[in-house]
Amino acid sequence: MTGGARGEQVRQRVGRRVRRGAYLLPSLFTMGNMILGFYAVIVGYRDHDFPKAALLIFAAAILDSLDGRMARLVGTESDFGKEYDSLADVVTFGVAPALLTYLWGLQDFHRDAWMICVFYMVCCATRLARFNVQTKVVDARWFVGLPTPAAAGTICSLLFFSPSGDLWVWMQVLVATALLVVGALMVSTFRYTSFKKVDLRKRWSFRALVPIVAVVLVVYFLREAAFLTLAVLYTLSGPVGALVSRVRHSGGSPTPPTPEPVP
Repeated sequence: MTGGARGEQVRQRVGRRVRRGAYLLPSLFTMGNMILGFYAVIVGYRDHDFPKAALLIFAAAILDSLDGRMARLVGTESDFGKEYDSLADVVTFGVAPALLTYLWGLQDFHRDAWMICVFYMVCCATRLARFNVQTKVVDARWFVGLPTPAAAGTICSLLFFSPSGDLWVWMQVLVATALLVVGALMVSTFRYTSFKKVDLRKRWSFRALVPIVAVVLVVYFLREAAFLTLAVLYTLSGPVGALVSRVRHSGGSPTPPTPEPVP
C-alpha cells in the first residue's frame, strides 16, 4: 500500500470519528434539556423550591434552542435528532410543568385538579407530534401554535409567586386557567414568530449590545416580573397578531360594484 493510499484511509477514519462526535454534540444538549426537566420535578417534590424548579425549566429551554442550532451549524440534522428532541420536550415542557403546578398548589385547590394538568400535558404532546409531521410544509419563519418551551416558560413564570390568604386562592385559579389557555394555544393554528433565522455568526453592530445588556440587567434585578412579562407578551402575540391581521383585511376598501351595461 502506498503512502498516499494509507494517508487517505487515515483521513477517512478521522473524518468518521469527527462525524460521530458532531452527531453526539447536539444530542448532549437534548440530554441536558431532559435531565434539567426531570431534576426540576425532583426539586419541586423534595424541596418545594418552585422558583428554583422554574429556573431549571428556563435553563432547559436555552439548551433546547441550542441543540437545533448546533445541529444546523455542523450540518448533522437527522430524523433521529428531531424525534429525540421531541421526546425530551414532552418530559421537560409537558410533564414537568404539569407536575410542578400540581405540587405547587393545585392539589389543594380541588381533588380533580390533576385533570387540568393532564390536559396541558396532552396538548404539549399533541403540539410536538404535529410539529414533527409539518416540518417540511410550514414556513420556517413561524411556529404554528405556541411552542412548547414558551408554553412551559409561561406556566413556570407563575411559580415564582406564592401569596397568602385570599390571594392564594386567586393565584390557584389563575394557574389553573393558565394551564387551560396555554394548552389550547399550543394546539391552535395561531402563528408565532420563530427565531431560527437569526444568524448569530454574522457581525452585529456594537449598538445591539445596549438593548441586550439592558434586558439582561432587568432580568437579573427583576427576575420574577421580567420572566412573567416576556412570557405573557410572547404567548399573547399569536392571537393578537391574528386579530390585527383580520381587522386589517376586513377594514380594506370595498370592491367597487360592477357597472351595469348601457342599453
